[in-house]
Amino acid sequence: MIRPPFRRRRWQLTCQQAVELVTDYLDGVLPARERERFDAHLADCAHCTRYLNQMRTTIETLGRLEPESVPPEVLHELVTVYRRIQQDRRAED
Repeated sequence: MIRPPFRRRRWQLTCQQAVELVTDYLDGVLPARERERFDAHLADCAHCTRYLNQMRTTIETLGRLEPESVPPEVLHELVTVYRRIQQDRRAED
């Protein structure tokens, strides 16, 4: 289906939008339409494709870590960053 240019731009994802959807994409919970938009963006964006692959590698690597192997100060920093991100997201809504 050919879309008029103004509609095509709205339909296409920006890199920032794609990054925000990566987790849902990897978890397989994106609605079909959003997944189609995400896949279309990846087909044209080497940077986001690289980012997605880095996220997959990170998840795979972290999935093998034992909680005891993470130093307490690193764990504290990760939790702090996670909480800050969650607060920022709530503030945006």
